[in-house]
Amino acid sequence: MEESGYESVLCVKPDVHVYRIPPRATNRGYRAAEWQLDQPSWSGRLRITAKGQMAYIKLEDRTSGELFAQAPVDQFPGTAVESVTDSSRYFVIRIEDGNGRRAFIGIGFGDRGDAFDFNVALQDHFKWVKQQCEFAKQAQNPDQSPKLDLGFKEGQTIKLNIANMKKKEGAAGNPRARPASTGGLSLLPPPPGGKTSTLIPPPGEQLSVGGSLVQPAVAPTSGGASVPWPQPKPATAATADIWGDFTKSTGSTSSQTQPGWVQF
Repeated sequence: MEESGYESVLCVKPDVHVYRIPPRATNRGYRAAEWQLDQPSWSGRLRITAKGQMAYIKLEDRTSGELFAQAPVDQFPGTAVESVTDSSRYFVIRIEDGNGRRAFIGIGFGDRGDAFDFNVALQDHFKWVKQQCEFAKQAQNPDQSPKLDLGFKEGQTIKLNIANMKKKEGAAGNPRARPASTGGLSLLPPPPGGKTSTLIPPPGEQLSVGGSLVQPAVAPTSGGASVPWPQPKPATAATADIWGDFTKSTGSTSSQTQPGWVQF
């Protein structure tokens, strides 16, 4: 991954101490108790910056900002930054002068929280570097990324429940049933002075013409016998009230029945 052209600041700590450390004779870790902790060689400000994949630990003067030493860090944890075995506030860093010369010095923080922030800043940066490297590899080789297999395996089947679909189709195909009639036809009489019309009564009704009742026709059957229409239903109180109101409202005109008028 190419380095970006700008430098970002990851962490700034205003108080840090630098110590001379003895050379390590064996492979065991560094111990801060072996340093002269009460006599630091230098004190100032620590600043961690990042440029691309690289992180830089810079030791600067608190007032002027002049650079005292710088430690490039290419990975963490690694040989560029190591923790001591007997304390969480002290570290060993590898500084470089830009001419190829390197040296190991000890640094320490008076506050344990500052040491924790120093450690976390480096961890977060290299975690981000690792993610960027993985994204770059996936972009170069997209076929190597895992794919989601949605195909059917051998012998695998699925089951569809279409019971609800059948019910909906059956309901849509059946016509809506018409409501059954609750009784005879409710017809209003013609207005006075209008033309008369001949009405055919429904089965089971009788016509009154000129004050006399007319019996309905008899329907012949296939065997020659005659079957009368159903007997008329007696008039209800509600029907009598309706025609009574009409008779009262029309006065003398309703009492004179003209020939050809049909009364119910």
